[in-house]
Amino acid sequence: MKNKLPCTKPVELKMTPIIDVIFLLLVFFVCTANFYPPEKVLPMDATLPGNVETTEVRLDPVNLDIVRIQVFFDRKPHWQIVENQCTSLHEVQNILRTIKEMKADIPVIIESAENVPMENVIDICDVCRRVGLSNIQFGAY
Repeated sequence: MKNKLPCTKPVELKMTPIIDVIFLLLVFFVCTANFYPPEKVLPMDATLPGNVETTEVRLDPVNLDIVRIQVFFDRKPHWQIVENQCTSLHEVQNILRTIKEMKADIPVIIESAENVPMENVIDICDVCRRVGLSNIQFGAY
């Protein structure tokens, strides 16, 4: 006589619906994502090619508490930094390096006229960061 196995019930598999799993993964990725502004991700070389002329920089380190950079635009950008007129980003960079050597933690205020394209203001901000000035504020001229 053969041994018969007792009748067993079919096994039920309890599975979580796939939509719940996808939702949990989505929440996980959104919570762990890093959102960086494009200015911090994109590299930019603020030096311009061509002949570079050196200009004399007029600075009074005793009375220098704030660096005010005024940005103007008349067919091309130009800048005024502590009574020094600049026509190239390289001149701006040289003046800011000199200021950084005198006072490393000096605040910088960038003021732009209404007609100045935003890219020219961002160029000045990038030059400030490249030189090592990190206390940057924006104002309107």
